[in-house]
Amino acid sequence: MGELYEKLEKDVRFLESLKACINCGTCTAICPAAEFYNYDPRTIATTVQTKNDAKIIELLKSETIWYCGECMSCKTRCPRGNAPGLMVIALRSLSQDLGYFVESEKGRQQLALKRTIGEWTIKYGYCVHPDNVNPRLHPEQGPVWEWERENIQPVMQKLGANYKGDGPGALRKISDADLQEIKNIFDVTGGTERFNNIEKFSEKKADEMHLEFGHDMDSPYFDYVYTTNNSTHTKE
Repeated sequence: MGELYEKLEKDVRFLESLKACINCGTCTAICPAAEFYNYDPRTIATTVQTKNDAKIIELLKSETIWYCGECMSCKTRCPRGNAPGLMVIALRSLSQDLGYFVESEKGRQQLALKRTIGEWTIKYGYCVHPDNVNPRLHPEQGPVWEWERENIQPVMQKLGANYKGDGPGALRKISDADLQEIKNIFDVTGGTERFNNIEKFSEKKADEMHLEFGHDMDSPYFDYVYTTNNSTHTKE
């Protein structure tokens, strides 16, 4: 048994994902991601079952493990009760822990997710907050979004939101005690450590690519990660 397979076995999601794969292909047939992306959950399950470290490393470095939408259709259809979607989550976690995620385009985008949804959840208590959605990074929103940001108080009032207000309502201010509780959850569950790993390995990759790393959303490496698409991910 390979060392990486042993690491996977320590993840409860992996243990729940693989009971006895018979390589029937039902997971691939039902998978929405497999319809559009170069993605085959059956192949992933088969590869992992070899317990071959070299092949598992290829997966951890690949684009493949980032295509899954985690809808778990595979779980509901598998005749043996396997859940390739959970296996993929375990592989993603291991890729982040060991730094292999920076070797793929979609893997490198984990830095963007960490610095947006991840950090906003801890700072504001919301995974998406209008104060931090930068119009420069969302040109598809056009000038309307910039106008809304400039007039956010009356806009939110018209929408019925309690923007940064006390008491109930959408976008209300989250108390310091609740924010601290969110932070504690990240600390205890390993989320903070994983965030630190994403930053650490991403900075190393930025150095290899001779791109300024920075620690915000305005650095060359972040822009590269956020905007690059090599257009090879979907089926022709």
